[in-house]
Amino acid sequence: MTSNKTYDVIYADPPWRYSFSKSNNRKIENQYPTMSTNEVCALSVPSKTSSVLYLWATAPKLLDALKVMEAWGFTYKTHAVWDKGRQGMGYWFRGQHELLLVGVRGVFSPPPQGQRRASVFNIQRDRHSKKPDAIRNLIVEWFPLADRLELFCREPCPLWDVWGNEVESAVTMGGT
Repeated sequence: MTSNKTYDVIYADPPWRYSFSKSNNRKIENQYPTMSTNEVCALSVPSKTSSVLYLWATAPKLLDALKVMEAWGFTYKTHAVWDKGRQGMGYWFRGQHELLLVGVRGVFSPPPQGQRRASVFNIQRDRHSKKPDAIRNLIVEWFPLADRLELFCREPCPLWDVWGNEVESAVTMGGT
């Protein structure tokens, strides 16, 4: 089932393609299909004229994430850091964190003053690529009446419409 609904809140964890793996057993594609930055940029995201984007990015993909944000019509505002509690792979540094970028399209107010949190989330990582449920839940708490869409979703979540290749998508996405 799909609709042409538009959303106040977009939450996205793109399947970033990396080109620096020197061995086949460490490639991201062993976990799931990836997309180039241009393919991600080409998607027609069903956001409202005034909306917010929460976009996950690893440190090596920061510039790519900013490019995606701009292509989707959002202006970067700030970011938070997810400290995963243990280190993973990496070439310059062994990555222990991911960035959650925040961008706004049109006029969209931040969470209420009394509900704002520190910009560092210390949450032990789970399986590969799984983001903390606490972040998604926090967004629902901040914007309880908003229409919310999770892009590149791997597991359906209550109170969210979803789109991805591992779930029954609630929307049709144009582009790649």
